[in-house]
Amino acid sequence: MKFLISWKPLFIGGFLLLLYACSSDKKLSVTELELTQYVNPYIGTGGHGHVFLGANVPFGLVQLGPTQHTQGWDWCSGYHYSDSILVGFSHTHLSGTGIGDLGDITFIPTLDNQREHKFEHKNEVVRPGYYRVWLPEEDITVELTATARTGFHRYLFPENKDAQIIIDLKRGIGWDLPTETHLIQENDTVVSGYRYSKGWAKNQKIFFTAVFSAPIKSFQVSEGDNEYTDDSSITTEAAFARLVFDTTGNGAVCAKVGLSAHSIEAAKLNLKAEQPGGWELEKVADAATQAWNSQLNKIQIKGGSEADRRIFYTALFHSMTAPSVFSDVNADFTEYTTLSLWDTYRAAHPLATLIHPEKLSDYAKTMLAIYDRQGKLPVWHLVGNETDCMVGNPGIPVLSDLLLKGVDLDQEKAFEAMKLSALLDERGLKWLKEYGYIPYDKDIPNETVAMALEYALADWCIAQVARKLGKDEDYEHFLRRSKSYSYYFDKKTQFMRALSSEGTFREPFNPFHAAHMANDYTEGNAWQYTWLVPHDVHGLIDLFGGKEPFVAKLDSLFIVEGDMGAEASPDISGLIGQYAHGNEPSHHVVYLYPYVGQQWKTAEKVRQILSTFYKDDVDGLSGNEDVGQMSSWYILSALGFYQVAPAGGVYVLGSPLFDEAAVRVGEDKVFKIMAHNNSAENIYIQHVKLNGKDYSKAYITHSDIITGGTLEFFMGNTPSSFGTDKVDWPE
Repeated sequence: MKFLISWKPLFIGGFLLLLYACSSDKKLSVTELELTQYVNPYIGTGGHGHVFLGANVPFGLVQLGPTQHTQGWDWCSGYHYSDSILVGFSHTHLSGTGIGDLGDITFIPTLDNQREHKFEHKNEVVRPGYYRVWLPEEDITVELTATARTGFHRYLFPENKDAQIIIDLKRGIGWDLPTETHLIQENDTVVSGYRYSKGWAKNQKIFFTAVFSAPIKSFQVSEGDNEYTDDSSITTEAAFARLVFDTTGNGAVCAKVGLSAHSIEAAKLNLKAEQPGGWELEKVADAATQAWNSQLNKIQIKGGSEADRRIFYTALFHSMTAPSVFSDVNADFTEYTTLSLWDTYRAAHPLATLIHPEKLSDYAKTMLAIYDRQGKLPVWHLVGNETDCMVGNPGIPVLSDLLLKGVDLDQEKAFEAMKLSALLDERGLKWLKEYGYIPYDKDIPNETVAMALEYALADWCIAQVARKLGKDEDYEHFLRRSKSYSYYFDKKTQFMRALSSEGTFREPFNPFHAAHMANDYTEGNAWQYTWLVPHDVHGLIDLFGGKEPFVAKLDSLFIVEGDMGAEASPDISGLIGQYAHGNEPSHHVVYLYPYVGQQWKTAEKVRQILSTFYKDDVDGLSGNEDVGQMSSWYILSALGFYQVAPAGGVYVLGSPLFDEAAVRVGEDKVFKIMAHNNSAENIYIQHVKLNGKDYSKAYITHSDIITGGTLEFFMGNTPSSFGTDKVDWPE
């Protein structure tokens, strides 16, 4: 299924659909773009991808797009390709999450108070920064675009009809429910209000102001049903407003909408700053698309198939949906939200340290600002709320990675935030401090293995920071805690297993069994979690008894099959044996072979995953996009490397997919990657050169990359001796 967009007039039912501006009747003018043409926004909108579809700019707060009825887990983004009913166009969405939320400030165009619209995908047009759909039942054309904090709507109604727009503050996505709403007409073209809600984010607040291009003839409100009133006294409780417009002329109504998480006045300020012009949607849409093109050009590739290029640039596009801007235009720094850290510390944030250096200081400031407010680093932060979703302390790897890679930040405060977050008594940490591990027979009966393994890798990150800052006592303490994974390793079965407070493994034990939030692992089983020691791979090898038993078990992971049970999480997908690419704890596992001198096996598995689990199709992902992590794994792996240790910048070499890649790693620096004799058969590295000199190591460092230069792979169709010498293994 291909979705390359040709920017010609759209024909619907044999008729030419003209695209009117509110100020004139000129057609949509779109500048020819170099890289956005390769983005297929539909990838991941089917299956279990949960990807947002609509109009946004890179890292924008506003993600303006169609919203459907929530029909279950696969509607977490508010849109699923299988659906054919739209219930409005909302200004906030999530992309790739496993829980639904947001869906704030929904607009519904209609002629007769209709709150649902049938549609067909053939009547949609979507490209980065722009969305359009025709609603045939009422013959309304919808166009949407956005800036970071504002949305732009254009509705083309049939002429000589009373145009209506319903503002819906009741509807949310997934778990989201309104707790307080407010709507008020300020004058004949401005409506403002706010929506407070609870859901995944327990106390969410979004404020808005909307300026319309046509005068409002009638403003009526409703508390939830279809009975509207002109009584302005209920506006503070109104969940709906029905606006009727005078559309004499071309039948078009435009709306510019500013959003803020802080106040209506801030929303107005954002709107004034980001949309100061008139009513030409084309200019805003072109700017949005150009913003995407600028970001996509941070990596330029050559080679591969057309489908490969679409998958790659769509992945890069998806990797920049979040973190999303949370602060207003007048803030001291850009604060971000939608921090899916349990997912993104693995690949999305390491990717950002390569291609988004201009954002990294604000990422660090964001995390420290959250620490100031809540007394710990973020776990899974969403619109000003700590959800505490998932296990471990995933903010620690992200912040430590920034510090260790030399990002400008307050190092002492960052260390304080990491240390105090690791020394709390919440979420199993009390027992970790008391026992050295987290027993399953205390007050946390489930997921203790996953929880403790995540804490161990975070503790290793703190230790590395402590060493850099000369804090020897802290270094020894957290390095010792980072070895806590060894408590869980059962040498008899060679699996990580749950321990009681008496030090005995939980029985009965089935390494295949998985039960969502009801066994010893988080969205996984013992086969998948035994490898979650990315910070101390050689220590894990020693637990197995050396290279040979480690390799034997690792080989088995990709072969064995077993019944995970009816209660297994749907996140356990993208299976090769028991390796689960659809869920993040597996993402580093294929890169473990170079630690024992078998880099060629990594090359085989990487190419298999790149070609099998990523497709140019609506069901193009093997699991949730998870706010950019799934796509970031693809980007890094397609370039030829992946960061295994959770911080510090050691990238293990895999198998590059493209013949050439130019990665902009700074304003004036480019890291060029070349793969000579590369093909679908020639997947094995024969030898490597770095900056023209022979290079034998099976890894490359962050400093090698960000200084710019050239990495050359020489490929072949059979395994070679590359990376086999022990001195060349990753440490």
